Amino acid sequence: MVATAYVLITVGHGMARKVYDKLSKIPSITHVNAVTGPYDMILTIQGSDFNTIGNLIINKIHPIEGIERTITCNVIEFEQ
Repeated sequence: MVATAYVLITVGHGMARKVYDKLSKIPSITHVNAVTGPYDMILTIQGSDFNTIGNLIINKIHPIEGIERTITCNVIEFEQ
């Protein structure tokens, strides 16, 4: 089973395009969308489990220059 999460990102003024371009190159990120509202970007990220996703966020996303804050929302699949 694959774990999925949405990551809500706030970026610094004038940094959106640079951050978008860097995030788009990370293989585990399946979608990168720039949005309006309280957040600047929303990512869809996938990994083998939520620990893998957490490590990806800490090691690959947080270090990107221009990212100020992230909020991670783990996707919960209801069994049918």
